[in-house]
Amino acid sequence: MKNNKVQPSILPGFMELLPKEQQIFRDMVRKITNVYEQNGFLEMDTPIIEKSEVLLAKSAGETEKQVYRFNRGSNDLSLRFDLTVPFARFSAQYFNELTFPFKRYQIGKVYRGERNQRGRYREFYQCDIDIIGNNKLSVNNDALVISMVSKGFKAIGLKDYKFQISNRKILSAILKDLEIINAIEVMGLIDKYDKIGKEEFLNSLVELVGQEKADVINKAININGSNEEIMKQLRELAMNSEEFEKGLEELSVVRNMLKIFGVEEDEYVINIKIIRGLDYYTGTVFETFLTGNEGYGSICSGGRYDNLAQNYTDNILPGVGISIGLTRLFFVLKEIGFLKDYKVEKSIEYLIIPIGDTLEYCAEVYNGLLRKGKYAEIYLEDDKLKKKLNYANKLGIPNVILIGEDEVLNKQVKIKDMVSGEETIVGAED
Repeated sequence: MKNNKVQPSILPGFMELLPKEQQIFRDMVRKITNVYEQNGFLEMDTPIIEKSEVLLAKSAGETEKQVYRFNRGSNDLSLRFDLTVPFARFSAQYFNELTFPFKRYQIGKVYRGERNQRGRYREFYQCDIDIIGNNKLSVNNDALVISMVSKGFKAIGLKDYKFQISNRKILSAILKDLEIINAIEVMGLIDKYDKIGKEEFLNSLVELVGQEKADVINKAININGSNEEIMKQLRELAMNSEEFEKGLEELSVVRNMLKIFGVEEDEYVINIKIIRGLDYYTGTVFETFLTGNEGYGSICSGGRYDNLAQNYTDNILPGVGISIGLTRLFFVLKEIGFLKDYKVEKSIEYLIIPIGDTLEYCAEVYNGLLRKGKYAEIYLEDDKLKKKLNYANKLGIPNVILIGEDEVLNKQVKIKDMVSGEETIVGAED
């Protein structure tokens, strides 16, 4: 007889997690979002499917090629490819109902038809925070969003990361001073520096601007040392440019505010090569890498933009945002072994095992634990005790409550520590 069963599988570029991994993923999300909510960021959500004319109002080139687009009846629809464009539409649509500055966070799946690579997915979670103002927004907020991610990473126990921070005005002013005509092309090349390597970068740069100007640009973007030394060397460039001075001033403010918000000096480094796209960001920009694992790429990035919703409204909405690529971050943390010792805070603490006809009393104990805010479950299957204990072991449940007829009679419970094997009898109320 022919076997008609379909082989279970998923498309490449999509991530599924087993229950234990999913539990860790949700715990990370919970800890990060708790940080955001404690600091005044409001949760919002937007539809996964948007009108194509809205979603693609500004997009072109590679981005538009990666969009999952389809027709349903007479409607031209697309799956969102990030959370920022829907947020821009949301801000314009509900402008009169929002309180500014508006601080929001959003976690959701986005979709891009990219070439499948390790750590890069076609469906993935983004975790975004943004602060937008009505006509104006203090540069202090640029440091605030970075500090939120710093606190979020610390909340999940992540320590080995480094924010790479710059201000686009600085590099833009240098290119203008050199009278670079094809500045966008040059900035695009600089953005690829770490991917293509120094030698290929220099050869391509010389082709674009000539040897003399290439030497100046290369020297400027490779200024190094401590953050204070980098700032000193940038000031020594002494350019007669208002844009350059503004960029330096904003970078200084961000550094000062990072200290005020509790971000340590060794958590970030100034890197003038950070560009973050070609025309979206206008001031502060940042990317984040795991120290020692930079080859996996940036796990978190963002920056300042002058006008979030300019494609949808005449209202000027300047803002700053930062996005954690949660799916990529989780993949990398799994690859480097970070998840092996990860402790999930809110997980099942007690498995209640009825022995004999004690289910009613077990339910009383179960409800009492829940009232106290504990996480518990009852084993309801009629299996041997060994199998029940094995169930607890496989799920990592630290305590088993054994309830037989003697426990019911004496209003007690027997607690077995699944790590030490020690058993303790206590009153049910305790």
